Amino acid sequence: MNISFYDLSVWVLPLVLAITFHEAAHGFVAHRLGDDTAYKLGRVSFNPLRHIDPFGTLLLPAMLLFTGSPFLFGYAKPVPVNFRALRNPRFGMILVALAGPATNILLALIAAAALHLLPLLPDAYVQWTFDNIKNALFINVVLAVFNMMPIPPLDGGRVAVGILPRPLALPLARLEPFGMLILIGILILLPLAGSQFGLNFNVISGGLRTVTNFLIRLILTLTGNA
Repeated sequence: MNISFYDLSVWVLPLVLAITFHEAAHGFVAHRLGDDTAYKLGRVSFNPLRHIDPFGTLLLPAMLLFTGSPFLFGYAKPVPVNFRALRNPRFGMILVALAGPATNILLALIAAAALHLLPLLPDAYVQWTFDNIKNALFINVVLAVFNMMPIPPLDGGRVAVGILPRPLALPLARLEPFGMLILIGILILLPLAGSQFGLNFNVISGGLRTVTNFLIRLILTLTGNA
């Protein structure tokens, strides 16, 4: 697969911004709700170097891309949150978890709205700017949808733990140490294994793509780009 400098220039910037704002939002909301852990560690910051995980943000997505994985994903360094320090631990956990995906949806809306500014740019910069905006819309929606999967430690898993009754929330919370292994299994290994026998085990990835495409169309419609 040939990846040019141009490709990197229109993918890396929106990816880094999406991840940085996502993680900073978690820390900011936790700080506002009573937990200063992330704030004291400098994670309430728009400096991407404070949030990038060398393996999860760079190496893992690159490996999946070059191996032709049926689904691409990655992750940043988790923002540390002491949920017991929040003024309302259970409800606060839900708000902190939702902050990241909500920020990504907001960034996607801003990106889509920015498409209307393209006619104001010199012709030489229109295509590059368009590709950055298009990728920013896509990346932010994908991050929001992926992170809302109800599997800890994803944001959707924390929301589920906060909403479910205690007898269901506790077993789900105990899955957190194995969450990434579960995700790799159902999104990558299972579909690859199924393909060896002519079976389609790619249902979850297909569902994520369906939701992602729906949200992108909705955002384009809301911003007058339909």
